[in-house]
Amino acid sequence: MEHFFTYDSRLGISVPELPRSFSSYSIEQQAIILAEWENHRGAIPDRVKELEREIDQCLYKLNREEDFEASCRLNNQISEFASTINDLWIWYRTNPHITSSKNNEKALPIK
Repeated sequence: MEHFFTYDSRLGISVPELPRSFSSYSIEQQAIILAEWENHRGAIPDRVKELEREIDQCLYKLNREEDFEASCRLNNQISEFASTINDLWIWYRTNPHITSSKNNEKALPIK
């Protein structure tokens, strides 16, 4: 059985990793890929909430931190969490049901 997804430790979810174009898969395989993607995609809002809690904790610490270098590290962590959230929302907004009018093939994001 082929694996169509790979776990991205930074994002905390599995993302599509298709070794060939989506249209080259059978209709059945396409349906399996799309169904599995919807399951992974559905976890994104919860993952974003987790990261937002991490940001809140960093902000709490940052507001009390007096050491400049420690403040810089906290700011860096906040930036990384925010970047990850941004990437997750990009994946979430990706619509796997978009069709190309040129060749009528379904598109799915490829890492």
